[in-house]
Amino acid sequence: MKTLILCGAFASLAMTAATGAEAPASVSTQTEPMAPAQMTMPRDAMGYARKAGASDLYEIESSRLAQQKAGSGAVRQFGQMMIEHHTMTTQQLTSAARAAGMTPPPPALEPRQQKMIDELRGLSGAQFDAAYLRQQRMAHQEALALHSGYAENGDNAALRKVAAAAVPIVQRHIDLLAQLPKS
Repeated sequence: MKTLILCGAFASLAMTAATGAEAPASVSTQTEPMAPAQMTMPRDAMGYARKAGASDLYEIESSRLAQQKAGSGAVRQFGQMMIEHHTMTTQQLTSAARAAGMTPPPPALEPRQQKMIDELRGLSGAQFDAAYLRQQRMAHQEALALHSGYAENGDNAALRKVAAAAVPIVQRHIDLLAQLPKS
């Protein structure tokens, strides 16, 4: 009987994961970015432009919050750099897309990114710092996978070049994040 109950519980969890249904109430609802292996990597120019634009916008918006709510000067300084670098990569992407004859979509947050921003809005000081840095670490892993994947397999040469140029920038951010506190 215990085996039957356990099998039923595992089947329920598997169905929840497979269908994208809501997790049981006992599971934490804290917003986590997807691991890069879970992401769908676009190979088409518009898909890449949309996803890269959303990534940059998340970095800019979350880092503007860091300027207001961070408890640590190091976190505020990192946030300022994120605003500058991701504004630059957005401009590079937009210019390359236009030069390739595309009309890139205006950057828009994905729903999970909006949830992450909403989480940060409710925090300040050390709690903000911990959540912001946790989100930044995962978001930069996602961005690295996005840009390196498109640089290797994308369908537009101009955007592949932009993606390849973004890889070392994102890697630098990851390296800097490794030097900041984990909690």
